[in-house]
Amino acid sequence: MFDNLSSKFASAFSSLRGKGRLKSNDLAEICAEIKTALLDSDVAISVAQDFVNKIQDRSELVLEEINKSTNPSQAVFNIVNEELTSILGGLARRIRLAKNPPTVILLTGLQGAGKTSLAGKLAKYLKDQGNTPLLVASDLQRPNAVTQLQVVGESVKVPVFAPEPGNGVGDPVKVARDGINFAKDKFHNIVIVDTAGRLGIDEELMAQAKRIRDAINPDEVLYVVDAMVGQDAVRSAQAFQEGVGFDAIVLTKLDGDARGGAALSITQITGKPIMFAATGEKVSDFDLFYPDRMASRILGLGDIQTLAEQAKNAFDTDTTAKFEKKFAEGEDFTLDDFLAQLEAMKKMGSMTKLLGMIPGANSGAMKKQLEQFDDSELVKTQAIVQSMTPLERNDPKVLNGSRRSRIALGSGRQVSEVNSLVERFTQAQKMMKQMRTGKGGMQLPPGMQMPPGMPAPAPIKKQAPAKKKSRSGNPAKRALES
Repeated sequence: MFDNLSSKFASAFSSLRGKGRLKSNDLAEICAEIKTALLDSDVAISVAQDFVNKIQDRSELVLEEINKSTNPSQAVFNIVNEELTSILGGLARRIRLAKNPPTVILLTGLQGAGKTSLAGKLAKYLKDQGNTPLLVASDLQRPNAVTQLQVVGESVKVPVFAPEPGNGVGDPVKVARDGINFAKDKFHNIVIVDTAGRLGIDEELMAQAKRIRDAINPDEVLYVVDAMVGQDAVRSAQAFQEGVGFDAIVLTKLDGDARGGAALSITQITGKPIMFAATGEKVSDFDLFYPDRMASRILGLGDIQTLAEQAKNAFDTDTTAKFEKKFAEGEDFTLDDFLAQLEAMKKMGSMTKLLGMIPGANSGAMKKQLEQFDDSELVKTQAIVQSMTPLERNDPKVLNGSRRSRIALGSGRQVSEVNSLVERFTQAQKMMKQMRTGKGGMQLPPGMQMPPGMPAPAPIKKQAPAKKKSRSGNPAKRALES
């Protein structure tokens, strides 16, 4: 979503890096470029202007110190990073749990924002943390809304309280109230109430939302916003805040190709933090919203923390321990190990998204490679490895021509693709050995691994023995040399 904004920020700072000493007009120029980039991304004018004013004021205040630093452009970059984190909300906000369960969460927002799907994602997120959530179907107006929530609940293995069929039948306030009582009886510690949305802000929506809010006294009221809507989302949020009120914001469809202005404007205009963000269609594409990590991604610094967390969740403890032991003891990395890693990578989601978290992913060459990457390649690669026998996976050296033809036939791929995989795997094995031993035989401490992307330690060069000088044939000169 923020690719266009990221590239414009990168362009603005590239012009600044070439200058050894910065002047006030240099700051004014980059602030003007940043403002244009924000406005092009559909950020509210007042938010964009306030943002660049803060950057310019802070930079001007410490301009002398900035110019004393070894890298003045980096000092300005750090200020932009801090202000961008601030505009996105500063610190990550978590759900306030009730002292006496259940904790009641009320979901509100306009129709089409994705509330019902979001309810399922939130339920799964909370369930994975050891909670026992209950979904309550209080959207009784939108056609098939109750059925949709039941399907969503079944997909994440979370029960749904749905005493009314919906489609205009039933009292949503009573359903919400009865849902809380049901949760208490069945010992659910969290209740998520899905409510009706409208195509626009109107009195009926406000009145119904107020009645439900007053009836169940929620611990958190979350306003669900479609991040692709732009300025309309901000205006709707303002109207809803004035009419009903909410505690935090949830962004949906953050993986879309819109300009992303809503995400950068809504917190500043409403004064409410973004708590969660949905970044895809899968129920797992959902997490806490971290302003500092989002700012880092917008500025092209990647998001290594999120990438590391997703990897930790995908790789089970036993598999990780097994790989570490093999690495430390010098055992070869086999195609069975490779297959296990492929399975874990598939759990982590789209490889394009994951690779996009690497610093510099939005730069020219790497961005083009990511755009050309096809996630189906993982499936094809997996099929090739699964078509091999245990012996072939353990020792690829036995893969002669007939074996490779059989594997290609069994996986539905071409022999050339099998050859390419084996060649790339062999190169990966060599790289693993270099990471473990270093070039020229330099050993790393037992169990220590080189960080990804870091070069192997440089080999220790042995000093060549000094050459013996030839002795002169003149007896007088030989005497002087000795």
